[in-house]
Amino acid sequence: MKKFRILVINPGSTSTKIAVYDDIKSIFLKTLRHSSEELSEFDDIPSQYEFRKRVILKELELAQIEVARIDAVVGRGGLLRPIPSGVYEVNDKMKNELTDRNAKPQHASNLGGLIADDIARSLPSARAFIADPVVVDELQDVARITGLPELPRQSVFHALNQKAVARNYARSVEKKYEKLNLIVAHLGGGVSIGAHKNGRVVDVNNALDGFGPFSPERAGTLPSGGLVDMCFSGQYSHDEMRKKVSGQGGLMAHLGTNQAHEVEEKALHGDKKADLILHAMSYQIAKNIGACVSVLEGRVDAVLITGGMAQNNTVVGYIRKYINWIGNIKIYPGEDEMSALAMNALAVLRGEMECKVY
Repeated sequence: MKKFRILVINPGSTSTKIAVYDDIKSIFLKTLRHSSEELSEFDDIPSQYEFRKRVILKELELAQIEVARIDAVVGRGGLLRPIPSGVYEVNDKMKNELTDRNAKPQHASNLGGLIADDIARSLPSARAFIADPVVVDELQDVARITGLPELPRQSVFHALNQKAVARNYARSVEKKYEKLNLIVAHLGGGVSIGAHKNGRVVDVNNALDGFGPFSPERAGTLPSGGLVDMCFSGQYSHDEMRKKVSGQGGLMAHLGTNQAHEVEEKALHGDKKADLILHAMSYQIAKNIGACVSVLEGRVDAVLITGGMAQNNTVVGYIRKYINWIGNIKIYPGEDEMSALAMNALAVLRGEMECKVY
């Protein structure tokens, strides 16, 4: 069987992760850090495109990676319109949306598909993909309704890692993902908790800016009346309020840090406020996991906890305290989005998965 070489590009707010795989074997992996001084030169995220592409190509050259041998370039998907789960080939329609400077909010992940396409076009026969972007939407209709028709619930979550972890678990128990009912909690800078019913995420919180537990950087669900009053108090601009909700909320608002391990360290050394806030965040995560049990009508094959905070023993311990009754809790610490992106692209190249059209 032919071996395929795949370049993976995962842009974040202050870094760009790149990796090269020969089939499932990683032969190169690096995180490129971008200083605030470097990024301050750019007015918005789309204008960072050429800068990030240059540093990627330079790093590949330094690592003596033969770019001409690459068969596919897969980028982390950005804030596109809601789409079903899967692998999508980058096309003009997608690129037009990813470069829309009027779109709100903007996110560095939008650059993934753009850079992937540009590099792929410069190669003899490479293809450019994105896979399971954060806008994957498989919500059941009843989950979309809120008390205001103008504000339906939206699906914005860690689709790539949630789907990858769910499929890994399915393989470990020798069952098909599409035959299982799972609750997957991704605990990172944002927290998303999804109810996976027979291969579809039928309910999940908007982990970017609008719903669910608070997290290291997100305020999560807030008292509506108080939030309205705060918005119209005259003390904050629109942009300041957006940052309070996403970026400066959660642990950042309470304790001045978005590093859960720092908060844990303080709590373990007797800081009662740090312990209370960490407990409260874990409590809210556990409540949302419990809500997903109801969504799945009590039929839950496993609860899977993943993401960076899954390495935090205090957080996981508090969560377990409230959800042990559900049973079969599995911990998948960290996230491996690079491998997940590569495996999705490989499945398409091998003909094991159908590539979707955006």
